[in-house]
Amino acid sequence: MASHPTSGHEIRDSFLRFFETRGHRVVASSSLIPESDPTLMFTNAGMVQFKRVFTGEETRGYSRAVTAQKIMRVSGKHNDLENVGRSPRHHTFFEMLGNFSFGDYFKEEAIEWGWELLTQTWGLDLENLAVSVFREDDEAAEIWGNQIGIPDAKLYRLDEDDNFWSMGDTGPCGPCTEIHYDFGARDDCTSAVCNPSCDCGRWIELWNLVFMQFDRSADGTRTPLPKPCVDTGAGLERVATILQGVSNTYQTDFFTGILARAQDLSGVSLGNDPERDVSLKVVADHARAVTFLIGDGVLPANEGRGYVLRRILRRAARHGVLLGLERPFLFEVADAVIHEMAGAYPELAERRDYIKDRVRREEERFLETLSKGLALLEGEIAAVRERGDGTLSGEVAFRLYDTYGFPLDLTEDILRGHQLDIDRAGFDASMEEQRSRARAAWKGSGDEKVSEIYGRLAADLETSFVGYQGLEGRSEVRALLVDGHSVDQASGGDAVEVVVDETPFYPEGGGQVGDAGTIRTASGCVVVDGAARPSGELIVHRGKVVEGSIRVGEEAELLVEATARAATMRNHSGTHLLHAALREVLGPQAMQKGSLVAPDRLRFDFTHDAPLSDQEVERIEDLVNGWIEENHPARSRFMAYDEAITAGAVAIFEEKYGDEVRVISFGDVSTELCGGTHAGATGDIGLLKIVSEGGIASGVRRVEALTGLGALRWLREQQRALRATAELLKSPVDDVPSRVEKLLEDRRAAEKEIEKLRRDRRGAAGGDLVAGAREIAGVKVLAARADGTGKKELRGMIDDLRGKIGSGVVLLAAEEDGRVTLALGVTKDLTDRLKAGDLVREVAQVVGGKGGGRADFAQAGGDDPARLDDAFERLYALVETA
Repeated sequence: MASHPTSGHEIRDSFLRFFETRGHRVVASSSLIPESDPTLMFTNAGMVQFKRVFTGEETRGYSRAVTAQKIMRVSGKHNDLENVGRSPRHHTFFEMLGNFSFGDYFKEEAIEWGWELLTQTWGLDLENLAVSVFREDDEAAEIWGNQIGIPDAKLYRLDEDDNFWSMGDTGPCGPCTEIHYDFGARDDCTSAVCNPSCDCGRWIELWNLVFMQFDRSADGTRTPLPKPCVDTGAGLERVATILQGVSNTYQTDFFTGILARAQDLSGVSLGNDPERDVSLKVVADHARAVTFLIGDGVLPANEGRGYVLRRILRRAARHGVLLGLERPFLFEVADAVIHEMAGAYPELAERRDYIKDRVRREEERFLETLSKGLALLEGEIAAVRERGDGTLSGEVAFRLYDTYGFPLDLTEDILRGHQLDIDRAGFDASMEEQRSRARAAWKGSGDEKVSEIYGRLAADLETSFVGYQGLEGRSEVRALLVDGHSVDQASGGDAVEVVVDETPFYPEGGGQVGDAGTIRTASGCVVVDGAARPSGELIVHRGKVVEGSIRVGEEAELLVEATARAATMRNHSGTHLLHAALREVLGPQAMQKGSLVAPDRLRFDFTHDAPLSDQEVERIEDLVNGWIEENHPARSRFMAYDEAITAGAVAIFEEKYGDEVRVISFGDVSTELCGGTHAGATGDIGLLKIVSEGGIASGVRRVEALTGLGALRWLREQQRALRATAELLKSPVDDVPSRVEKLLEDRRAAEKEIEKLRRDRRGAAGGDLVAGAREIAGVKVLAARADGTGKKELRGMIDDLRGKIGSGVVLLAAEEDGRVTLALGVTKDLTDRLKAGDLVREVAQVVGGKGGGRADFAQAGGDDPARLDDAFERLYALVETA
């Protein structure tokens, strides 16, 4: 066994190299955020990044691929969260090894190579391996039996639930064969027949080989595909468990260093307490998930992916408390994750400080309320036990969620330890609005697909983009779409989409808007508003027929609007310089989260936790404009993706890159992967001016800027506004700030004087009102009108009147424009008997309104001033019966 790979990283590398030597392209793991797939919250299988290849919507420059893919399974049917820490091999985050064939090899090669890798390269003992196939897949069974030599006793035919795969109710599907590791018969197995479908713990699925060979219709009919495909998946951590000779994944070298850090921080050792062992394992697993999610650009939030991240992180924090860690600690465990995994995923090392900071901040935020929430929950648990009903109310669970930030599964996790349940129906009722938003955002139904018409066109047509070389071109019209339907001709006034073989029009992508311009044929002209790439390599030009008609098959002259393209190029290059300056001023944690590059403006979203100071904005502007003045020439080249990243190019995780990428550089200042159009040199940008900066989400900031003449026009507008202000103030421009400051000081002084006069007036009026107070059941009650008085003044009058009567209840009502404002105060000595909030709520109902507040002060409104006297009487009655 010494010659076989044993470390986790060696196993990963040996898998990739094995298939690379057999003609497979090594493809980097895609992000945990699925690209262009609204049906998935996270990448949950190795085939996700190839989904459009399997469906025929996209083609690649290779027909064989091999990957080690980052996987998250925490939602939907792939939800392993509850098993984490308790099961020997379930994880939220793991790596999936996979080899893929896109219409190339099929069952024979897939099976033979899989067996060769397991038994020869990795040296697994044949006696410990078993195989399952779909019960109807005689072909796979024959290969295993006759060509590989698997004895009948080791070959199991299983049903569709275990050995048949489908992408959905309809579409590509096919049988699969699974290779299992057999730990030997177990005494505690209760199954009549213990085969690989048994969950007694005897079997572990090592590798699943899926053979996509059918297209299933709505009636269940399976039609053979013209080009069957192969999609395989083997959990790296599970493979490491076997090759390293340990009993569970937490004992592999993927986890030992992380668990060691958790043990050092907590002072708790594995093996002494089963429940604390669970907590240590949960912390280790969740630290991996949190690290990779934040590394891929996910930030804690209250919905979507960000909420899943928050749930995982807070679940880990709570298990930290069970280990005696009542301070932020997970960020230090995340550091151990980065140390372990940065060799395979170097972006983690680059973002180390950012990842740790985001984890620490979220921990601090949660720990502020955790102890109070736990105290509430412990009290409610005691009450439930006293009642003997065994169920925590949904209302309490929602209060824990809404007030203390407890995700529902965290509350369930805690209750599970007390053998208690949650009233899910009650919780769901309280969460109805939030749940509907979540359902709208994450339907997960699989219905959201690229338009069928675009998919059909993309299967037959590819549009070459030639707009890097120039703004004009000639090409044949290959397709026309009007109202989503393919037509042979579009006439004057029609909104049309035009497809040609090659185009100088840049299709919207990478934040850059699509080009505008004209398409002219011998018979007509289309004014193009924009271009897009809706599917594969298909580019459509969207516009309106303004002259004659345009037909399929005609030769067309394509002309991009030069002024708009030039402005867009300046803005796009300005965006790259802005990104570089942000990273230099704020640090590498300033990761791009989105952008817009248009002819008239640019917008850049990035990760950062605080507003930019004036000094930071100025420093960023100085850097960018300094680089513009240095006039660095643009350099464009195509490189292998790995080579470009190694050379220091910045990649955006939300973007999808092929094996060959376009790299744009401006001297040593900026190097990014980018397919957009750019200025020839930084000097062409002319000037960059940041015009706004603000927050758009938790941890995400947005900068908007202008370049060139747009920036100059904005500066002139600001100058005109300043001059106009100076004229109004009758002062020189330089004196405007001091003059405005003086005016504000005068205004504040006037407001203080006005407030003093109002207090004096309230005092005088209050003296008159006190005389009208009644004594009811030993309590002084003052109810009076104060028409024309605002809410703020009413509050002041209430305070004054409470002071004058010493002990009692004061209600003031002000009518204005048919509406009633009520303010009610109770002196402190009476709030145990009479609550202002309760009283005003009852009184407000009389005048057709509602309200509430604290025990000593409350406000309300109503729309029936004619019943104010009845409202006063209602107050008297309430005090009398209290």
